[in-house]
Amino acid sequence: MKDYDKIEAYMLECMRDSAHDREHIYRVLYTALDIAESEPSTDLEILTAACLLHDIGRPEQFADPNLCHAEVGSKKAYDFLIGLDWAEERAAHVRDCVYTHRFRSNAPPNSIEAKILFDADKIDVSGAVGMARSLMYHGAVGEPLYTTNTDGIISDGSDTDEPSFFREYHFKLKNIYGKFFTERGKEIALGRQRAADDFYNALLSEVKGAEKHGRELLRRLSVR
Repeated sequence: MKDYDKIEAYMLECMRDSAHDREHIYRVLYTALDIAESEPSTDLEILTAACLLHDIGRPEQFADPNLCHAEVGSKKAYDFLIGLDWAEERAAHVRDCVYTHRFRSNAPPNSIEAKILFDADKIDVSGAVGMARSLMYHGAVGEPLYTTNTDGIISDGSDTDEPSFFREYHFKLKNIYGKFFTERGKEIALGRQRAADDFYNALLSEVKGAEKHGRELLRRLSVR
């Protein structure tokens, strides 16, 4: 691929977030190439560049949460590729893939390369890997595993607006499995879904069980 080493080196300079590190980038790339085998019209050079560059806007968003890493990263990717003498049309194609890869974006992907990147990136928040990455991210930004309701009982995440891992599971992680654009992407994600669901349910059961038993022991102490 044209300029692979230069694009990879630029990506490595930008990856500072433990949940969106270089290994995340490589997993997305490898998964995207897997999906592309079922999509023969895919431009692999565009796809590879977009995968490598899709999260280069993360440092800016981490420094200022009001920024969108997809928007910042798309501009950075375009400028970088133009600096490598890529044709404007091809640099713009990569830019558009990066811009539309975000899960919460109001701009859905249009090209097959953008759809594959979207799917590959979302697959990396599915299954066991996705749960582990989400936990790392919430820890990095200082958000808890779970919150408690006004009665002091642990919330399962479905009934609160307070940020937590449990809330992220309910409002994002468990809902991604119906949001894929490619059949191969959907197939990979569905194969991982049970691992994510089992982990959440086990974690919820453990913390609620400890809470229930602990409260009962504390109640006994108070009545002595």
